[in-house]
Amino acid sequence: MARAFRPGGGRLSRLLNSDGRRHPVQNVLSVVTILCGLVAFVTAFIPSAHAVAAWLGVLGFAGGLYSQYVSATTPERSLNIVGIVGSFVGVVLGIYHGGFFP
Repeated sequence: MARAFRPGGGRLSRLLNSDGRRHPVQNVLSVVTILCGLVAFVTAFIPSAHAVAAWLGVLGFAGGLYSQYVSATTPERSLNIVGIVGSFVGVVLGIYHGGFFP
């Protein structure tokens, strides 16, 4: 129980480390995956931002698959799946709207 109240961990860190141990690399990978996925998803619906959606979608998809492979807790895996799906939608619509290059 004393470990649960250790200083130095933010709220997101406490949510992602549900097993009580620190996983800094896995946490960063999960957060980067979800951010790439969200940005790719949002920019996928803007036809003039197709290059951003396509590149961030590929980056988020590949990074998300690796992050899913090394993840240690269920909350990390949940963020990874949401990020992977958002990245996939972003890359597909980005390619549909014009591809990787402006």
